[in-house]
Formats: sequence, C-alpha cells, structure tokens
Amino acid sequence: VADEVCRIFYDMKVRKCSTPEEIKKRKKAVIFCLSADKKCIIVEEGKEILVGDVGVTITDPFKHFVGMLPEKDCRYALYDASFETKESRKEELMFFLWAPELAPLKSKMIYASSKDAIKKKFQGKCTPS
Repeated sequence: VADEVCRIFYDMKVRKCSTPEEIKKRKKAVIFCLSADKKCIIVEEGKEILVGDVGVTITDPFKHFVGMLPEKDCRYALYDASFETKESRKEELMFFLWAPELAPLKSKMIYASSKDAIKKKFQGKCTPS
C-alpha cells in the first residue's frame, strides 16, 4: 500500500478544526487502484471529490462518486458519508471494494485478496461496505 494512500486515509479520518479554505480542500471521496504491475495499491489519478466541490460543481456527491467508478474493473474507495438520523446528523468514513459484474474474474480475485493489506493500513474506525 503506497504511503500516499495511508496519508489520505488519515487526513479523511481526522477532522481537525480548520479554516474554511482548508475544509474546502479536504477530500470527500477518493478512489484507489492497483499499480500497473499489480504489486501496490495507489491513488487513482484525478479520481477524487473535494468538500469544496459539493454544492458548487457537484450537486449529488454520492451519485458523482459512483459515476467515477469503472464499469468493467475493480477499485477500492473511501467515501466520507454525511447523513441524518432521527436523533442527529452523522458522518462515517466508508471503505468500498468495488467489484462490478463485468470486471474480469482475475481482477476480482486480485482485489479481493489485496483487501486485507489496505484494511490493515487503515487503522481505526472505518465502516466497510
């Protein structure tokens, strides 16, 4: 697992008291993939949503997030979900293993077997999906 992947997870998990500008730069969603040699989990270039984009260029962040996932290959992803219950407003950091039906069997097997490596690096609370 690349160091950048761990740093992004930590930054998304820890919500510091920040200035409005820093909050806008915080990541709402990030997609990870395997490197070309299939030996390292890396950040997929250009596949992220920033908190500052929500409501400005992106109206439905979850729908946009799902649209960024490939139809015919697997991915890992982190999504900072915000929702309301009867009692309060909640935020959960969700970890996804995306394995669509059209993905090749070999890709599904590699991503499934690599999942433990990324989960071990994600120390602390992260809701699996």
